[in-house]
Amino acid sequence: MTEEITNLRSLGGYSGTNGRVKEGFFFRSGQLFELSDSQLHYLSDELKIKKIFDFRGTDERKRFPDDLWSGAEYVVLDVLKDAVTNQASVEEIVSGDGQVDENMLKTYEEMALCDSSRQSYHHFLLSLIEEPEPVIFHCYAGKDRTGVGAALILKSLGVSDDQIFDDYLKTNVMRKSANQEILTELEDKLTPEQLKGVETALCVKPDYLKRYFSTIDKHYDSFDHYLEEGLDLPKDFKKKMESMYLE
Repeated sequence: MTEEITNLRSLGGYSGTNGRVKEGFFFRSGQLFELSDSQLHYLSDELKIKKIFDFRGTDERKRFPDDLWSGAEYVVLDVLKDAVTNQASVEEIVSGDGQVDENMLKTYEEMALCDSSRQSYHHFLLSLIEEPEPVIFHCYAGKDRTGVGAALILKSLGVSDDQIFDDYLKTNVMRKSANQEILTELEDKLTPEQLKGVETALCVKPDYLKRYFSTIDKHYDSFDHYLEEGLDLPKDFKKKMESMYLE
């Protein structure tokens, strides 16, 4: 049996507006670093993934480079490159001011509004209607930048908010052992307060994703307006998504 890849799951099977999300197209995960041969085989030969979207920043990619495989295109989209507040990596959390929850909420506002986020999600979503093929998208932990990417796909397909938040919160279960490894490694390097902050930030909370969507509503009135005006996507984007990815 192939060793599990941290926070890897499919978005297939959720109920959309006019059908169910097709299996085999959308996969989300944590970073693809130091994968075993069997894990690479699973991604390339069993899931048949043809495109990898890496939402991480330059330092993250240098420190933890993705393991790639033949036949898959690798695309870097640095979601938080222009962000003023960025709590999406352990390094940023540790060097922060200790206001973890408030900084996480600000990070989700940045993912809705800052230029690099809007440009990244524009390219990401546009590619999905240009050529339907199995893709995987990830960041460091596969929870925030990746969580927003997954929510954008699911909401574009008419998946209910309840299902979107269910998928989002699965991260807390699927990262449990990986998070514990990080905390154990940092135990002797951080103060108890810093360690508690890291523990908090390694999990997702409904309020974070709610802040993302409320920021969209505040600045763009609706999700549909955000797709068209904020992310500069075609007016028929949602219709194309539904025709390609619902069954």
